[in-house]
Amino acid sequence: MAGYLRLRQICLVAPALGPAEADITALLGVPVCHRDPNVAAYGLENALWPLGPDILEVVAPTRDGTAAGRFIERSGGRGGYMAIFDCDDSATLEQHANAMGVRTANLIAHHDYRGVQLHPRDCRAAMIEFSTTAGGAALDGPYHPAGADWPKTVRVDGLPRLVAAEVAGPDPAALAAHWAAIMRVPVAAGPAIRLEHGRIDFIPGEAERLDGLRLAVRDPAAVRGMAEARGLVRDGAIWLSGVRVVLDQA
Repeated sequence: MAGYLRLRQICLVAPALGPAEADITALLGVPVCHRDPNVAAYGLENALWPLGPDILEVVAPTRDGTAAGRFIERSGGRGGYMAIFDCDDSATLEQHANAMGVRTANLIAHHDYRGVQLHPRDCRAAMIEFSTTAGGAALDGPYHPAGADWPKTVRVDGLPRLVAAEVAGPDPAALAAHWAAIMRVPVAAGPAIRLEHGRIDFIPGEAERLDGLRLAVRDPAAVRGMAEARGLVRDGAIWLSGVRVVLDQA
């Protein structure tokens, strides 16, 4: 595959990992596929789950003074932390973002992986990360952030599946244009960013944030019933680690 950019992973933040992990595992019906020991260096612990070929991650602070902890304090626990885009050339996208005034907040480099996290204040709404895994062109191939064995945890039916991320703000069109400029892609009607794999919908909201996730599941009524039983439904919406979850029939 020559040249690719796709929405591959969403990272949420929870005050504590245990309760969030229990809720997500129960609702998604899939096990944790990976835990990254390297996040301990940032005062975090995490868990990741497969959404078909995509990944949902939750991080939680293990000490005071972490960036994730400050995010919870600033946001009041509302909104997703990071949108991660799998690509073939994170270095070029980083250079482009820097040229337009979007700073690099963190660089993660291993022998088979390069991840560029852009500054959330410059991105607006959430942190954008561009990641490149060596040999990772195929969606069922290597994807470093999810560990070596993540494909084994994907259900045979490929569900649940990430349909779209929803990014909110007072001016959705302007926010869509800003994200599209960072990513070097056009804005579609909606407004939305539609990639070869993955979609971001920009919706009205009182503050700029990664506001929701749209998931395709086999039985939305059963998942909603489980969410209600676990106390995750408020004001008619399902909430997981600060974001609304909208269920589509697969």
